[in-house]
Amino acid sequence: MLETSEKDIHVNWQVDDALGKAFVYITDNVSYYIPFGEKRISYSPKVFSGSRHYLYVEKAREDEVTAYRNLALNPADQHRDVPCFPHATANVETRGESVFAAKNAIDGVRANLSHGEWPYASWGINRQQDAVMRLDFGRSIRTDRIVLYTRSDFPHDSWWEQVTVTFSDGGSQEFALEKSSGAHVLTFAPREITWLELGQLIKARDDSPFPALTQIEVYGNVITAQGAATRQS
Repeated sequence: MLETSEKDIHVNWQVDDALGKAFVYITDNVSYYIPFGEKRISYSPKVFSGSRHYLYVEKAREDEVTAYRNLALNPADQHRDVPCFPHATANVETRGESVFAAKNAIDGVRANLSHGEWPYASWGINRQQDAVMRLDFGRSIRTDRIVLYTRSDFPHDSWWEQVTVTFSDGGSQEFALEKSSGAHVLTFAPREITWLELGQLIKARDDSPFPALTQIEVYGNVITAQGAATRQS
């Protein structure tokens, strides 16, 4: 349990040393449930293992809050509603298996040349044409760049020729992708948003029915009360 006397704050939180640090925004106390059984295989086998552990939490400094960074990264995200952001959800996850959960797409692991257990966990859409993934930031951010790593276990995997990003400001934008294991960099004029959705996923006309997303990165700044959301070079 992470309890704080102050709410609506940014913190650096490390749940386990093998999981890594998460820069998150919390709006209330947070319960973190350690994964067991099938839910564990989407994590490194070193996570929550052994007899020694190092965990910590500290309130983020102002320069950390306003820094230009990947605001989608959260290795401590959970497959449940939590007052901790960023938080990823979706309208479908293949067979309900942990290795295909939406949260895998913001855990910071870009390995995309296979599928299944860690480090190859991904967001799987179960062949559903109306699949949508939502990324909530919990507060206002300014962003101008999204980077996608699509799963590339070819020929098992397919890929998306086009995706649409819908923003909380009411706008949306289509982006063309190519068959690649590298980064798909999507740039646009700066937007101030609280969430975005990835949808209208147009699959390539190939023999595989399995496109999937390994990682989504959203670069920008947090918009503070003083409006200090200026890009840091």
